[in-house]
Amino acid sequence: MSIKYQPLAVQDITPKSFQPYGQVIFPIADGKPFDQDDAQLCLGGTPRFYMMRLAKTGIKFQSLARHQQCTQCLGSVGGQDWFIAVAPPCSGDRFDLAQLTAFRISGNCFIKLNLGTWHAGPLFMADNMDFYNLELHNTNSHDYEVYN
Repeated sequence: MSIKYQPLAVQDITPKSFQPYGQVIFPIADGKPFDQDDAQLCLGGTPRFYMMRLAKTGIKFQSLARHQQCTQCLGSVGGQDWFIAVAPPCSGDRFDLAQLTAFRISGNCFIKLNLGTWHAGPLFMADNMDFYNLELHNTNSHDYEVYN
């Protein structure tokens, strides 16, 4: 059985366009007081901040994941652009595929996903890429739901 892929338009990420799914965080001057432009984190446990090396993912995907117990931050190491597909948080384990949106994320920012945001990615065409990732130490074993 072959999988039929549906094309998805990609837009450049902006704080306004990404607002239903999370935040876009850009560099700021050191010493700036904390405010609403900083990542509004909800960790509720032991955080894990690490760099992950991913092998080529391509830009096609068959499933999305979500984490309902913590926010997640992702950003590329080395300033490379990458992609993510997202759908807004919803109750239950299904969402409307018409709400699926794809973004190109520039290498000069990172994203914070809201609690429960469905996501596929990071997606990229390079042979491999490094990303920093902030989540809980047990996110992948205790807070990982998948929608195929």
